[in-house]
Amino acid sequence: MNARDVIIRPVVTESSMDAMSDKKYTFDVALDANKVLVRQAVEEIFGAKVKQVNIMNVAGKKKRQGRYVGLTNKRRKAIVTLTADSDEIKIFDEEK
Repeated sequence: MNARDVIIRPVVTESSMDAMSDKKYTFDVALDANKVLVRQAVEEIFGAKVKQVNIMNVAGKKKRQGRYVGLTNKRRKAIVTLTADSDEIKIFDEEK
């Protein structure tokens, strides 16, 4: 599996943005990705040293459209903690 196929997108929420100050970054990852694949993908794409990876499955939410009930897609979320001497990951490009 290619490194770009493992990490789908960063999760941008208020709590995940606050965790970035502690060098914890949250990503949506492929459903079949494990901790080793996520660690290798982050180190390859961003060039950062990974200390720890936590992965969780997020179930789909129940949504209604009139009388029909369905579920949104399930997803897999990874929280990646970087080492203290590692460079920070730039998720947003800073304009000058």
